[in-house]
Amino acid sequence: HSMLPRHVQRLGRDWITHWSGSQILTFNSPVSSCMRWAGHYPPWASFPLPIAADFSANWRFPPFFGPWRQFQNSHWHLENYTQSCCFHLPNPSMKSEGEEPLTKKRKLSGQDDTSTPEQETNLSNQKEASCLSVAENEEKHGSKKGTIKRHWEYFCQQSKTMKIAKNKGSDQSSTGSEATFDFTVMSYNILSQSLLEGNSHLYKHCRQRLLFWTYRFPNILQEIKELDADVLCLQEVQEDHYRTEIKSSLESLGYHCEYKMRTGRKPDGCAICFKTSKFSLISSNPVEFFRRDIPLLDRDNVGLVLLLQPRFHCKANAAICIANTHLLYNPRRGDIKLTQLAMLLAEIASVATQKDGSFCPIILCGDFNSVPGSPLYRFIKEGKLNYEGLAIGKVSGQEQFPRGQRILSIPIWPKKLGISQNCVYEIKQQQKEENAGEKLEAEKPDNTQEIVIATEKLSSKLRHHFKLSSVYSHYFPETGVPEVTTCHSRSAVTVDYIFYSAANDDTAAQTGKKDSFCGGLKLLGRLALLTEKDLWTVNGLPNEKNSSDHLPLLAEFRLIER
Repeated sequence: HSMLPRHVQRLGRDWITHWSGSQILTFNSPVSSCMRWAGHYPPWASFPLPIAADFSANWRFPPFFGPWRQFQNSHWHLENYTQSCCFHLPNPSMKSEGEEPLTKKRKLSGQDDTSTPEQETNLSNQKEASCLSVAENEEKHGSKKGTIKRHWEYFCQQSKTMKIAKNKGSDQSSTGSEATFDFTVMSYNILSQSLLEGNSHLYKHCRQRLLFWTYRFPNILQEIKELDADVLCLQEVQEDHYRTEIKSSLESLGYHCEYKMRTGRKPDGCAICFKTSKFSLISSNPVEFFRRDIPLLDRDNVGLVLLLQPRFHCKANAAICIANTHLLYNPRRGDIKLTQLAMLLAEIASVATQKDGSFCPIILCGDFNSVPGSPLYRFIKEGKLNYEGLAIGKVSGQEQFPRGQRILSIPIWPKKLGISQNCVYEIKQQQKEENAGEKLEAEKPDNTQEIVIATEKLSSKLRHHFKLSSVYSHYFPETGVPEVTTCHSRSAVTVDYIFYSAANDDTAAQTGKKDSFCGGLKLLGRLALLTEKDLWTVNGLPNEKNSSDHLPLLAEFRLIER
């Protein structure tokens, strides 16, 4: 016990790890497995608790073997250790999960870190070939290690029956498709390799070989194949990987792909892919959140809005609007997040508007970098937000004790952005107001001053006209434990969502939603999420079978006509 580092001694004597015979550390034979740090720990601990696990690929000498002479006489030889053996210990300088790092944040020079990002990149280049063979070998033998089952949750018996029939090989498009149109949508942040390598401190719990793209991509592609969604909304899609591998692989599965790369130096972006057997493309509309002439909008996030026409449907002009985005991460810049969201909603309003002025059904997917119940989340679901007096660091709810204390300005974005407080483009807003004004002018000619005053009072209120529901409820009803969509060394939270415009008879949607759409969507089922505890049983994310730090979200919908 006295030979252990001080931060390990603090665990207390009553914490006992059960070691099998093959896991006891000896000085005269190679070690096959050892203590591994899972990252799931009680709130009073400032570091993870140990559990038994296999060695990973980046073996290092344990710091508690005593004097060098004693180690020298112990007959240990480096050549006895293969790439499958390592000793993985926590970094004593790792901060607690409450101190989530910013994307642009760099490690302090005083931290103990024996490897630089450049060294890790060089090491990954040397080992990628061997890791690919290991991954292929594991897949060939059908290893079940590190897997965790997710089940479907159904909201109507008919959906369950159709799902079973689909698994048996029946084709919905040829049976009953004239009466209903059912389809599935996935939202998945697949973790850009560039961002992974630039934020390696988030993946200290992972075995190194699991982080190589040559290992990760086959796993991600296999997940997409197994879940077999009709529409894919992917975030953090790296441009070179998209061009060389991802697009061609998805096209071979029957998808048509639309892609929008970020505008800055980060080489990733958003993609929407749909099965050509289910949809045809009406229009593709990329959204860039960077504006050179507006200092507030100096970030390079993007969005993508598609208008799709369902095939095998009785109504010829039926359409569905699919939107995908990845909002800014920075917890202290809620002003930028809200403005980016307003820009995306304005584009959706422009694309989804029908000839009669109503909206076609809308599905909004993405990584919003905001937690359930936060002001940004409530704005999406409720369609309104009064941000007067709201601190800039509280918009997304990412930090329990937000560091951004500046109050949001009124208005948040300048008028030259061309987007109103109702999150529509100003030109269309003016046209609607002019049309409405012609009718009201004769009735209330002396009400001009009252209208101006009312507008000034409403200037801190954001609105949008979509009646959106969330596919997921974010908490397990039996226990109240939060659902988790992302899990790494520093945090486990929900930041990914699928929002949809619910039909009147959708029992899965929240109450109080009025149907202002041309029809709507009925939620038939969803792929259940997991708890943080569940994920740490397979060593968090990424792991051997799940190769992103996010879980894929998946929902099944039925198109309802009005």
